[in-house]
Amino acid sequence: MTLHDPQVCMRQMRDHAKEVIELTRAKTRESFQADRILTLAVVHLLEILGEAANRMPTEQRAKYPQIPWQQIIGLRHRLIHAYDQVDLDIVWNIVTQHLPALVRTLDEVL
Repeated sequence: MTLHDPQVCMRQMRDHAKEVIELTRAKTRESFQADRILTLAVVHLLEILGEAANRMPTEQRAKYPQIPWQQIIGLRHRLIHAYDQVDLDIVWNIVTQHLPALVRTLDEVL
């Protein structure tokens, strides 16, 4: 197994979360769903965010219990493996309700 730098993993998580927030900033739930390219981009960025979380060494994850590691990694698995069942209401809720808090938390620990 390749060892990954925890700081790099967390910076990647933060940067991809910020990118999602920026892409969706002026959007409504309806305009988000109507824009296929945007929804694909957001889902892909969330997959990458989850992969960066998954690469974080387990012992390092334990140092940051304020980060919802299992939920982030679980979302990545869901988006990758159940790609034909992605619920955009859930994705929108994550983007608007959970990502801003995650970015703040990652900024604090970085």
